[in-house]
Amino acid sequence: MTLKIATNMATSMKSMMLSYLYLLFMLVQCHAAGRSKPITTSLDAKWGTHSVALEIAEFLAEKNNDDFWGYVFTLRHLTDMSDQAIYNQSLQFASKYLSPTEQNLLILSLAMHSYSPKIEMYNQIALDLPPPADCDSFVDIHGEITCNPDEVPKLIKSVSDRPPPSMYKVDHHYPGSNNNPIVAILYGDVSKWKTDAHSFHKVLMHLARDGKINYVLRHYIMDPNPKKVRLSGYGVELAIKSTEYKAVDDTDVKEGSNQEQQQEEDLADEVQGFVFSKLKQQHPDLAENLNEWRNFLLESTTKITPLKVWQLQNIAFQSAQRILSSSGHDALRMMRDISQNFPLMARTVVKTQVDDKVRREIRSNQKTLQMQYGIGPGDSLIMIDGLMIDTDVADPYMMLDLLRSEGKLLQGLYQLGVKGEDLNKLLRIQVESNEGDFAVDVRDQSVMFINDLEMDSRYQHWPSSIQEMLRPVFPGMMRYMRKNIFHLVFMLDPTTPDSDMMFQLAEMFYTNEAPVRIGIVFVVNEEADVDGHEDAGVAMVRAFNFALQDDGGDAAKALDLLIKIHNNADGNPITVDNVIDTFEKMFKGEDIQDIIGLGSDYDEKRPHGAAFFEKTALGSLPQVMLNGVPFTKQELEPDNFEETVVSSIMQNTPEIQRAVYQGKINDRTDILEWLMDKPRVMPRLNPRVLSGDNQIVEFAGQLDAKELNSTDFSTLSSTGMTASMIQNIKYLTKREESTLRPVTEWIVCDLATKPGRQLLHEAVKNLKSSNDVRVGVIHNPSSAPNKEAHWLARAAYAVQETQTRNFAKNFISKLLKESNYQSIVSGKSKVQDYEVNGMNMGKFNKLFKSDDISIVESHQLFSGRVLGLSPGQRAIVANGRIFGPLGDEEKFIGQDFTLVEKLILATSAGDVTERVKTTKVGKIGDKDELTNLVMKLDALVAASPRSENRRELSHVEETHSVLILEPRSPEEPSFEIVAVLDPLTRDCQKWSHILLVLSQSLNVKLKVFMNPKDKASEMPLKSFYRYVFEPEMTFRVDSSSTAGPSAKFYDMPPDTLLTMNLLTPESWLVEAVRSIYDLDNIKLVDVETGIQAEYELENLLLEGHCFELPSGSPPRGLQFTLGTQNQPVMVDTIVMANLGYFQLKATPGAMLLRLRQGRSADIYDISSHDGTDSSANSEDIIVIMDSFKAKIVKVKVNKKPGKEEEGLLSEPDEAVPKAGGGGIWDSISSLTGGSGASKKQKEPSSEGEETLNIFSIASGHLYERFLRIMMLSVLKNTKSPVKFWFVKNFLSPTFKDFIPHMAEEYGFEYELVQYKWPRWLHQQTEKQRMIWGYKILFLDVLFPLDVKKIIFVDADQIVRADLQELADLDLNGAPYGYTPFCESRREMDGFRFWKSGYWASHLAGRKYHISALYVVDLLKFRKIAAGDRLRGQYQALSQDPNSLANLDQDLPNNMIHQVSIKSLPQEWLWCETWCSDGEKRSAKTIDLCNNPLTKEPKLTAAVRIVSEWGDYDNEVKRLQEKLYKERNQGEEEEVQEEEASPKKDDDHTEL
Repeated sequence: MTLKIATNMATSMKSMMLSYLYLLFMLVQCHAAGRSKPITTSLDAKWGTHSVALEIAEFLAEKNNDDFWGYVFTLRHLTDMSDQAIYNQSLQFASKYLSPTEQNLLILSLAMHSYSPKIEMYNQIALDLPPPADCDSFVDIHGEITCNPDEVPKLIKSVSDRPPPSMYKVDHHYPGSNNNPIVAILYGDVSKWKTDAHSFHKVLMHLARDGKINYVLRHYIMDPNPKKVRLSGYGVELAIKSTEYKAVDDTDVKEGSNQEQQQEEDLADEVQGFVFSKLKQQHPDLAENLNEWRNFLLESTTKITPLKVWQLQNIAFQSAQRILSSSGHDALRMMRDISQNFPLMARTVVKTQVDDKVRREIRSNQKTLQMQYGIGPGDSLIMIDGLMIDTDVADPYMMLDLLRSEGKLLQGLYQLGVKGEDLNKLLRIQVESNEGDFAVDVRDQSVMFINDLEMDSRYQHWPSSIQEMLRPVFPGMMRYMRKNIFHLVFMLDPTTPDSDMMFQLAEMFYTNEAPVRIGIVFVVNEEADVDGHEDAGVAMVRAFNFALQDDGGDAAKALDLLIKIHNNADGNPITVDNVIDTFEKMFKGEDIQDIIGLGSDYDEKRPHGAAFFEKTALGSLPQVMLNGVPFTKQELEPDNFEETVVSSIMQNTPEIQRAVYQGKINDRTDILEWLMDKPRVMPRLNPRVLSGDNQIVEFAGQLDAKELNSTDFSTLSSTGMTASMIQNIKYLTKREESTLRPVTEWIVCDLATKPGRQLLHEAVKNLKSSNDVRVGVIHNPSSAPNKEAHWLARAAYAVQETQTRNFAKNFISKLLKESNYQSIVSGKSKVQDYEVNGMNMGKFNKLFKSDDISIVESHQLFSGRVLGLSPGQRAIVANGRIFGPLGDEEKFIGQDFTLVEKLILATSAGDVTERVKTTKVGKIGDKDELTNLVMKLDALVAASPRSENRRELSHVEETHSVLILEPRSPEEPSFEIVAVLDPLTRDCQKWSHILLVLSQSLNVKLKVFMNPKDKASEMPLKSFYRYVFEPEMTFRVDSSSTAGPSAKFYDMPPDTLLTMNLLTPESWLVEAVRSIYDLDNIKLVDVETGIQAEYELENLLLEGHCFELPSGSPPRGLQFTLGTQNQPVMVDTIVMANLGYFQLKATPGAMLLRLRQGRSADIYDISSHDGTDSSANSEDIIVIMDSFKAKIVKVKVNKKPGKEEEGLLSEPDEAVPKAGGGGIWDSISSLTGGSGASKKQKEPSSEGEETLNIFSIASGHLYERFLRIMMLSVLKNTKSPVKFWFVKNFLSPTFKDFIPHMAEEYGFEYELVQYKWPRWLHQQTEKQRMIWGYKILFLDVLFPLDVKKIIFVDADQIVRADLQELADLDLNGAPYGYTPFCESRREMDGFRFWKSGYWASHLAGRKYHISALYVVDLLKFRKIAAGDRLRGQYQALSQDPNSLANLDQDLPNNMIHQVSIKSLPQEWLWCETWCSDGEKRSAKTIDLCNNPLTKEPKLTAAVRIVSEWGDYDNEVKRLQEKLYKERNQGEEEEVQEEEASPKKDDDHTEL
């Protein structure tokens, strides 16, 4: 009965609800208000779209080279279809190479077009050749190009001495062909089946398989798609502008036909408490009416209602509650809607009641977050699988890289059977770094210690107890005690120039009584009967020993002797005469002949130095070790050495302290013995092992393995070959029993060669010392395998296949003995003669005498295809890490194998082994299979190293205040994303959308912790925001691809003044290219249909840091150029002193980075570089630009011989080449094809007359209108030729379109300069403050060196005098001159903030200057590093949001004591706000300053104050009208011509 009543009530309620909705719908139908005016923003690349098939190919190339080539081969089946059909078929082709996780990532990357720059990079390389005409595909064979596949074999035969083409790290080499010296590069579009690319591919593929060529494929698109690549991965902000001062242009906008109405998508889901997605699900038949109702509600809410301060107190918690009231993806959408539309949604959010349980849990979690991570309320945190993400810098392109790496690791673990909690355990294995972990045992008789802290009298005043280690000291201070704890050992050849500096450093540490014991190893001639009269090195050592032993044991004097010998040589090679001459001056009366001659008594330790150096395998001299740990070359540089020693001591101190505290060290302990007995101390440190740049073989993957002697082996992919090798290879071990062995070594060698036999012999011999290692043999013969030549390889294989491990090990050991091998080769004995007692020789002989050599062939093929080795090359593969190829003469002995074992165990294998034992997969009964699993897991983990530890949130509550989304496929591997966000922050505006997309497109477990900041005193968000990032590509009904993603703002408040900002990734240089409206001042009430803004990615940023050797300081004023091989100078830049920073505008391609010709190239050479695609010592630096992500290079330079005293900024009168072609100096020729100067350009009136350089900056149509008028006033009053410089970053498309015509009309030059705010410099978020920053922070790098003076003139100024007067004004040694603020209008005294408080004290009687007009002596400015000083002070002050209120003025005035200001005569700047009316008559410029009393609009003030302003304005308008009419007339003529031209017949078949 109760159920029936409830059912009737529910039916009645539903009926009432529907009736209510019907009444509302009727009301809506009667509502005649206008529709929403959308604001749409899109961003395109400069290059055309590419086939998705090519983007997929590049995605696969990053995964696996074999998969790339396999996919390329399948593309021959791709035919001309619709965009959507090509997309689907291309994905289907790729699916067989990808796991489900990888397929999801591929779909996401296609939506982002993340591989488009890489394809364009290859295309640009082809265009630089240049390509042959009318040829869609061609092949380059050592400079000879053909479009005919049939000509390829002939060109290969005729290669002779032609040099090979340039190769890059990103090139695609056909599997197994990359070691061939003959290179054939195919340029073509393999996604188009009609081109010749596939015919070429077939020919080249067979030639590569036959070992005749190194086949390389590069993409080339002969006919680029006119449709540009639509980009995503950026934010668009509509910030609410202050209307205190009216700054909107009143000029009518002429709307063109390009303003298209966009379909209304991405509408706000929740309006005034109604969730429309839910309503549409419940009432699908009312969808259209619900949309109308939604619009009706929106029109009543699009007015922003100011909130009282008391209403804002709790609003962040109310927002969190509103989000948590929804669930799943709806909650994420709610979070996005609130943060991105907060100014409109605020008035409904404040009505939300916060649950006490939610509030308590949030506050409890905030305390935990503060303690664990230092995250306070309102702060943000994003973690993916425990890895912390920089929320400010990270973008989807960076995220995709991380997700691909994590996905590979997750999928690999999953395929190896690791799931659930076990997966989380193994995921958190930390791969330790190789560097700095291992030490050399310095307990060698060759080490000569020159001091003893425990015994020498000079240290007797220090405390002697080891307990002093536990005494607290100030941070950074060393502990001084009479204990030999830190041993600093120098290993060097005393005759080399490098050793001179080492001796000086050793002397410095000794004479300053640093608490280190100093030892020296002299690496000189070790022969016993060498005569010091014939060997300078031996003479130096014996003379040093004499000074150290017989002359009172003065180590400082002994070191001084060596330093003076170098001084005596004066940079020339040291001779015996230098030694004798110096010695006799210092030690008068001593018999030098006896001291350095044969039979000298001072030869102690000298004979052992070279042997010790060779034993350590450290490679090059000099070497310095602290407690046996070698320093890097960079750490040995003089500027770094002292800091390196001190920091190394600090790093080692905690370990010593722990040992003292735990009682492991006491006053009786020989600390050197204790240190050298540690497990990571080795007698030998082979750089081959410790380099850390090893390739790693991919072991993960459940593939069907083949027998190694199968004919199918050669057809396998590299992963298939690896799986087959793992399944079939047999191992040698120390003991017979099956046990878990953490380290697996594959010895790759040719046993027919002595080095190959020695390598395997050392590996087998090393097994005696460890049962943690197993050794397998991979045969890599230097010639084609045959039965006779490779009998030892066949014998090793046969014995391993037929005998036990012990028998196999002992038998192989016998055969590897060189005497036994030679005996067999000479016929004196047979293989069987070395039988080990107990072997089953019948089985052995049967397999050994077989004619089958396919095993050796398979091994050789595996060595080439998978390991990348040429036939005969040797290598060691340890848990997947490839150490090799070894050089022909390179030794790899037993101690090196011990080092490999310790390295593998220490970096990750030891941790993997221990964790595997605690997992379900670790319960495998077969220990050999378990060892295989450990090997695979270790290789997988090592291939994805993380420098940072994985973190996890612990001790937090998740019941009421955490949004949790479970993975959509729980049985598949999933990413774990943890976010801590305040809904009312800029971070949440961006990340709420990114998290929503990731959760929709990937298998993700997502947790979002609410972290609201309480008690807001003002609106926490004053902007609307959209983030452009879509989960997948979209297509129209006709299966063609859509235009792509864009930012869409609907239902914005019509009466609110908004300004648009694009928030792009750090490395993007973007400009607005199409919009007739003022994007800086958007007011929808003044717009007819909506606003469409189109932006373009103009350039990708190449950033770098440059330092001078040996000082390590940045070379201020050094210039770099960037270009291509055909056009070496396309852009140029100047190095800052701040961090040696420089930036260059680049495009996808192989870019050439060089020192600029002129003084930079005359004074400096490039000594090394990092992060480039050239060898470190190459003079031509190639930088591959193939990604949307940041590219950062490091360059070191040194002065040329004879140029050491010259400086780049030291000669003011030097002639510097004119800036050409752009760079940060973006010549107008790049826009119009012209020279950047007008045809009517003024000729210099007299010989030597220089161009007057005027700099200004403007944003928004009103200020651009002012700017044009300012320019006109300059031109009317200045006689000199004028060149204007404008910051391009903020200019509208309208201004950039008009300025060439104005330059043509009035005869001036101009350039648009562009500079990206450096990532390391504190960022400004408000556009006005960014503009202020550009006025002052980058003056030293914005302009080329040939610009000696520049005058900044505010856009809203009128010039009434010849500015050449200002340029000629003597600044009395100051780098710049500013006009002081007027003080003559007394009614403004209350606004003169600089007259009291901080400013009055700081200025100390000096004037406070206005930034509306200033002149800069750029030569002086650069010489005194003014720009670097200003940036440094800005960085310090700008962290405080209350500092630098007027950035462009406050900063130079704040720095007036460090960077002096010349006060210009007051007549140079008059503004009504601050200056009296009487001073106006003598004013040379008039500035339209804002008036805080009247707040008069600028346009009104301009007409009233400046009599000539209206004339200037009308003159510019007449030119604009003229151009507008000409353009319309031209367009009409084009249309008429097009209509009159004969139409081509459509391609069709007549029926």
